[in-house]
Amino acid sequence: MFDKDKPIYQQIREKIEDQIVNRQLLEEEQAPSTNQLVSFYKINHATVSKGINQLVEEGILYKKRGIGMFVAVGAREKLMKKRKEAFVDQFIVSLIEEANKLEISEQEIIEYIKQVKERESE
Repeated sequence: MFDKDKPIYQQIREKIEDQIVNRQLLEEEQAPSTNQLVSFYKINHATVSKGINQLVEEGILYKKRGIGMFVAVGAREKLMKKRKEAFVDQFIVSLIEEANKLEISEQEIIEYIKQVKERESE
């Protein structure tokens, strides 16, 4: 269920982020409570709270006192921006570096990407 190479609180946080990015959780919609997540995943309350609190600090979730956690307006947009930046850092930079070593042109890279996307959509 959980990846042993990554802290569980981070994985909980990413699961909620994924639900927002995938539009399973919409803006102003109630997010799963800490207690629901503790019960569902059978993990420590402090672990879940740490992941949730990070999302609150970043303005992705907000608390309504006595009611629960809700997805903030603009949360999906913030997450998409953050993930696109991470995508560039994690994948595009190394792709360009390797392409330069192999003397692959920008046009060739684009063509390779199109070919792969075509194969994946079949």
